[in-house]
Amino acid sequence: MPLAVEGFAHVRLTVTDIARSREFYDSVFGWDVAFEVPEGADEQTREQLGFLFGGVIYKFGGGLFGLRPVAPGSDEFSEDRVGLDHVSFAVASVDALTAAAATLDSLGVAHEEIKDLGEMAILEFRDPDGVALELTAPTS
Repeated sequence: MPLAVEGFAHVRLTVTDIARSREFYDSVFGWDVAFEVPEGADEQTREQLGFLFGGVIYKFGGGLFGLRPVAPGSDEFSEDRVGLDHVSFAVASVDALTAAAATLDSLGVAHEEIKDLGEMAILEFRDPDGVALELTAPTS
């Protein structure tokens, strides 16, 4: 019998530079932080939050999204290797995609044009490590 799951709990990406990635995700998405090691944390707190590896986990409407800074600085993302192809986030409408494109423009984040795929439209862009990100909206 197949496993019965109800959705995603979290996604965590491995990144090369946590400061650069934090700046990107904070400015693009502005999510609240669920878990991070507080500045000046004592050793017990650091041990408790060791699963973060010095990264951060954000919370948003769809669950949790984390950044784990353990990749070497020379590493590069490739959707053509085994593992992650891209991460897609749902938005409410094509108007929200248009607004998102304007936000990305204002932040200097390169992106593709909005693509109408029939029942849905997508807006594609990449994070600082080249991880493929996408916003998806229903067209009807």
